[in-house]
Amino acid sequence: MAGNKSYTIVEYFGGDDGYRCGYCKNQTGNFSHGMWSHTMTVQDYQDLIDRGWRRSGKYVYKPIMNKTCCPQYTIRCHALKFQPSKSHKKVLKKMSKFISKGELPKGQEDGEPMDSVCEDAGPREPSKVCHSELKCASITDIEKEAAESPSITETQKDVTDAAPTSSETSRKDPASVPDGRTVASAPKPGLGADASRPLCRKAKELRKERRLQKEQARQHNDGASPIVSPTPTTPAQTSQAKPLEDFINESLPENSSHCLEFRRFLCDSPLEAEYSPDGPEVGYGSFHQQYWLDGRIVAVGVIDILPTCVSSVYLYYHPDFASLSLGSYSALREIAFTRQLQKQSPKLSYYYLGFYIHSCPKMRYKGQYRPSDLLCPETYAWVPIERCLPHLENSRYARFNQDPEAGDARLLKDVGRALVLYRRTVMPYAAYSRKRKGPSDEAEVQQYAGLVGQDCAERILLYRA
Repeated sequence: MAGNKSYTIVEYFGGDDGYRCGYCKNQTGNFSHGMWSHTMTVQDYQDLIDRGWRRSGKYVYKPIMNKTCCPQYTIRCHALKFQPSKSHKKVLKKMSKFISKGELPKGQEDGEPMDSVCEDAGPREPSKVCHSELKCASITDIEKEAAESPSITETQKDVTDAAPTSSETSRKDPASVPDGRTVASAPKPGLGADASRPLCRKAKELRKERRLQKEQARQHNDGASPIVSPTPTTPAQTSQAKPLEDFINESLPENSSHCLEFRRFLCDSPLEAEYSPDGPEVGYGSFHQQYWLDGRIVAVGVIDILPTCVSSVYLYYHPDFASLSLGSYSALREIAFTRQLQKQSPKLSYYYLGFYIHSCPKMRYKGQYRPSDLLCPETYAWVPIERCLPHLENSRYARFNQDPEAGDARLLKDVGRALVLYRRTVMPYAAYSRKRKGPSDEAEVQQYAGLVGQDCAERILLYRA
């Protein structure tokens, strides 16, 4: 994808020191490897996130899974096969109701957590990177938008906090428990305290029957022939599930109370914008997605469009609209956007939600976006989440690939082939090690090469002073 003159240039910082965990609040329990990316191609970043890396601004980090207090597993959703759950449909209908009737849900019960990824859940400050640069890399663009539209606040929310908490989910939608377990089995119809009473019937069926009776009575009074009961729906007719796009594009009345618009544009990022004949029309790179309500910006999401996926980075939204579950709503819109891009670029078919943290209950909601896979931290193979959850119930850290013979197929065995940038010259590490003076840094480069894999180690330029 990238031309011969396009390189990714990184500085590697290792990962020996612990820092504060934003999930369990352990002050020194979070460990990760880190790199500062001066520039990066979309293919290199695609390969990195498929090995457990993730970016926060220009800082790219990879949790040390068997050491960190709250292991963070890369999760991807099969966008083309995705079907909204009951809780997802509630979010979409809530937004539709707000736009059409202007009814904003009361209270913050349906709001989302507001943790800051940079301060709590994100990587530590690398010793060689300016802290203000690391933190502001994620907020500069939204501050520019805030200056143009004073109604938006500087509230930041990573996609990791893009859905209701687990307590809310279990309370409102017991059938959609994040870890896939059922809280309690439903009682059988008609077998309650009084078994002599008629079988229980769904409220929806009762309402439908009452409407039918009223219509029959009205037509009878008007002298018309009674309505014939509709033919029962066959299983074949109900098997076709309503796609996500139908829920999003539900027709609204012409006199809707509000108007919601979406705008998309490039934003600052270490990723270089690229275009390909077989790629999406908008190209690859990092984009802002603006959510405008009646000419007022209420949310801004950042996504990375990569060769095989759309990766959600973070979302800002106005706190006045927290009850609309804008985090969940934006995730659903981004899945729909992924499906749209796939029509232009067939291999682009996944939606990456960042990290799944099973040890943090409020982060398990990402498992509801199904079908989805988790990345095995040892073999870097994708495994359906249904097969991963039993292992995570027993241990915070787990190897998902159950083949004991399987290993890292893309491990670089010859560190001499890793590319480095030394004195503005690109060379393999074997040549660099002969030129440099001082103590050997082979152990550090070997660690770096093992973390990024063979493909990236032979393409990415590792900066050496």
